[in-house]
Amino acid sequence: MSEDFHVSSSDGGSMEERVISVNRCSKVVKGGRNFSFSALIVVGDRRGSVGIGFGKANEVSDAIRKGGESARKSQIRIPLNGTTIPFEVEAKYRAGKVLLKPASKGTGLIAGGAVRSILELGGVSDVLAKSLGSSNPFNVTKATMKAIDMLKSKKEIFEKRGIEKKVAKNNETA
Repeated sequence: MSEDFHVSSSDGGSMEERVISVNRCSKVVKGGRNFSFSALIVVGDRRGSVGIGFGKANEVSDAIRKGGESARKSQIRIPLNGTTIPFEVEAKYRAGKVLLKPASKGTGLIAGGAVRSILELGGVSDVLAKSLGSSNPFNVTKATMKAIDMLKSKKEIFEKRGIEKKVAKNNETA
């Protein structure tokens, strides 16, 4: 189940919202059954920012709204290297395991399910991804976000190692 919503934010940027999964839970009581719903939502701007959220309510629409609000609060940046990720990364969350590999320009987004939704809304257009282990959308989503969080840009790696990258300027002579 994947639905797209386009939401404009107050700061001028536009965020897209996608429903990854909706679960129904029932509780048997004296008068019959009480249903509650939970929704797993991804929010992104297609320019390197993505977040996930989980909402629970007695109505599907309320669960989606709560999940969207939670996703906006938990956004993280994806360090991009052109249209792909900087290096290969593998992350695990409980039984869910995700492998992300950079791909050459024009390859496209080779991923399925929750991983595809997250990377699409994050603005990654060339990557190879494989979900290993659990197919539970919640675990796969958390593993994907953990993998994205493990990614660092070249600049961050150089700063951590204490290396100054010298940039040659065309007009300047030594």
